[in-house]
Amino acid sequence: MKYLDLTFADPAENLACDEALLSWFDARRTEDSLLRIWQAERHFVVLGHSNKLKSEVHRSRCAAAGIQVLRRISGGGAVVQGPGCLNYSLILNTEVVPLRSVSETFQHVLRRHQKVIAKLKGAEVRIEGISDLTIAERKFSGNAQYRKRVHALVHGTFLLNFDLPLIERCLQMPARQPEYRRNRPHVEFIANLQIDAGRVRAGLIESWNAKHDFAEVPWAAIDELARVQYRRSDWLQKF
Repeated sequence: MKYLDLTFADPAENLACDEALLSWFDARRTEDSLLRIWQAERHFVVLGHSNKLKSEVHRSRCAAAGIQVLRRISGGGAVVQGPGCLNYSLILNTEVVPLRSVSETFQHVLRRHQKVIAKLKGAEVRIEGISDLTIAERKFSGNAQYRKRVHALVHGTFLLNFDLPLIERCLQMPARQPEYRRNRPHVEFIANLQIDAGRVRAGLIESWNAKHDFAEVPWAAIDELARVQYRRSDWLQKF
């Protein structure tokens, strides 16, 4: 597996990067896969592809705090990004390792991450809902997916030492929630791992055997996607 450590200062470019990488791999039908790791430098909100902006985000609070709101290409719920959150993105060939469905692909990824965090934290880690990782019924990792012909993008977050009250201020209660949440507010539902980012990064690299640096970053495609899609208000407000 290839490895890419790449963070953009512009939140829109971080989202565009994942889509551009997926398209790059899928267009070439390469058997390779990729692990990208990145850490946002400032706070921003990201909606899942089909989330309704008005019902998921406290827009006036975000605007007052100067927190940008964006929409990603993958499904799942709204999240708050920023310092204290480690992000991963996997581009997986779904034919080399047969991953025929969304649920099968999530299980393939989350079982690995479950083992990584259990080892680092010395605690029982569970897969809950469709795509969450939890310790003691508190969510520390949310994950989402988008699929093309041969490759799938699976990406997500690890809360390490994030400003958890900020999530409460930025996000409304989600319209859809997993049963295990039991309508708990954000600050009672989520938790930080309190693990050093370098240790999580190293654990992911080892787990995915991501030994080879990826040097063919599609810079032009990232710039184009950020400009014509991710920074546009009509993309944000499509739902």
